[in-house]
Amino acid sequence: MRIAVHQMNSGIETEHNCIAMLGGIAEAKAGGASIYLAPEMSVLIDRDRARSAQSIVAEESSAAVKMLCQAAKDKQIWVHCGSLPLESADGRRANRSLLIDDNGHIVARYDKMHLFDVDLSTGESWRESSAYKGGDGPVLADTPLGKMGLTICYDMRFPDLYSRLAQAGATVFAVPAAFTVPTGKAHWHVLLRARAIESAAFVIAPAQCGKHEDGRETYGRSLVVDPWGTVLLDMGESEGVGFADLDLSRVAEVRAQIPVHLNRRDIPPLPSPACAPDIVRAMQ
Repeated sequence: MRIAVHQMNSGIETEHNCIAMLGGIAEAKAGGASIYLAPEMSVLIDRDRARSAQSIVAEESSAAVKMLCQAAKDKQIWVHCGSLPLESADGRRANRSLLIDDNGHIVARYDKMHLFDVDLSTGESWRESSAYKGGDGPVLADTPLGKMGLTICYDMRFPDLYSRLAQAGATVFAVPAAFTVPTGKAHWHVLLRARAIESAAFVIAPAQCGKHEDGRETYGRSLVVDPWGTVLLDMGESEGVGFADLDLSRVAEVRAQIPVHLNRRDIPPLPSPACAPDIVRAMQ
């Protein structure tokens, strides 16, 4: 099954970013892909919250959403939008993935659960939760690739989410991202390969790349990883559309060799600290 991954350098103009995505969708279809996948914040990257507010609307009012649905229908290809900043019902923002089928219908929505609130040694500080509302739970969707677990960027640091999705039947994970450069250099490859290996599932991680109009810089290197942890695609640092051919039978092959989902046991909760000395004495 052929997939297309769009590595982007999105900016502060929604229309410009959408035009780039429409070109990517057309290229994906021409290249024989059954599904096109974009990175996190594909239609808008702008850390200026006052300026970006003019472009962030509710999903039902979004011209970008309508455009992507129409493109999926016109090209008869599935579209994973990566994620878009949208206005949620309570007035806060949602970092939302939309999965659109080849008839142009939205078949799944996922709001990023784990929000990027960090202070890096480089001086970079991010507080995604100051404007965005976290999602309420995991989402699993049927796709041409099988059952896809929807996740976004920082989620990859929380393996329990992927374990829960895999136990529910996920054989592929989408991980659209806009990873910082210092964390990307240290953790990007190892975390994504770990999520693939421990779940024996494909990982597809379209990424933002390069220096953006709002001043940030992202790591790039969009990855596709197979269930054994083998990197099938690494797109380096430049914008563009890359292709990978997934042998979907690899999931069953790997899980037959190392049946982690059959071997998994429920881990009971640890005792409270007050009980710990009694347990130590009992073990002596």
